[in-house]
Amino acid sequence: MLKSLIIPRVNPDQELCIDGTIIKPGQSTLLRINAGKLPSDNRINVHAHVFHTGKAGPSLLVLGGVHGNEINGIEIVRRSIEQGFYNQITCGTVIVIPLLNVYGFINFSRDVADGKDVNRSFPGHINGSLASRVARILTKKILPHVDIALDFHTGGDARYNYPHVRYFKGDPVASETAKQFGVKLLMEQALIPSSFRRAAYDMGVPAVVYEGGESIRLDKLSIDLGMAGIKNVMKGLGLVDQNVVTETQERVVIKKNNWVRAVSAGLFIWSKRSGDLVNKGDKLGEIKDPFGSKSVDVLSTYSGYIICHNNASVVSLGDALFHIGNEFELLSNDSSDQGNVTF
Repeated sequence: MLKSLIIPRVNPDQELCIDGTIIKPGQSTLLRINAGKLPSDNRINVHAHVFHTGKAGPSLLVLGGVHGNEINGIEIVRRSIEQGFYNQITCGTVIVIPLLNVYGFINFSRDVADGKDVNRSFPGHINGSLASRVARILTKKILPHVDIALDFHTGGDARYNYPHVRYFKGDPVASETAKQFGVKLLMEQALIPSSFRRAAYDMGVPAVVYEGGESIRLDKLSIDLGMAGIKNVMKGLGLVDQNVVTETQERVVIKKNNWVRAVSAGLFIWSKRSGDLVNKGDKLGEIKDPFGSKSVDVLSTYSGYIICHNNASVVSLGDALFHIGNEFELLSNDSSDQGNVTF
């Protein structure tokens, strides 16, 4: 069980001190951590909900909005608070941040006002760029109190990600958390330098990323599966008593993945989409010129599961159209291997 892999770092009998605020055992509170100022001198705060039961158990971070335009991730975490998920925990501690990158959210942007990516700015620095200072809030003020982290994201630009989790296969706790989450697709992904997952790993905190939907657009499937995943992980950690919310009949671990790119420019019409299983040579869509005189088929150069498809109406030569997991492994519900299937 996931809980057995965790050695809690938070003493349930001790007070937590986060950003100068004391949270006593058995107390829940909302922290407003200053992230800086806008040029207009308006202060921007990161809201952190802390649920500290005062009873022995793991500490979980639930994080959304590292990228400000990834609305599905923000909505999943926001809705989990609204629906009282964390009022039901019977032990341990949960820290919930629905929106880290407030600047990006205000401007419908992935990045902060200085154009830098928060998720490439970890561990951050107090005197660094705006993105670096936002990243520092997590590494200096939050992660020292955390045993495990769930980071909720959404596909970028017009790209729709089929709901899946990403984790570092070299981390056994992250691997087990990904399985516990309960979605069909699990992707092994190396730790990216200067990312949140890399910084968390360096601090001894296993982190799993959930991806679902596309930016600036709410997606019911992604939201529902993301919320169920939070409950599943809390159950696996022993934080709640209710039964597992969802248990997929098939889980697929993506070992390798590649992009199918546009071989022409024009109007893009897809006929296959995220979540589909395709074979090499299958027709995935068409690219047509705007004058009605030319059409080019988009053919799959790989066999495997489509992880992401591009919803852009107009594409240019070389644009990423389909992200395909072309080497994968099927897992049974008890997480035992059913064999390695390679294409």
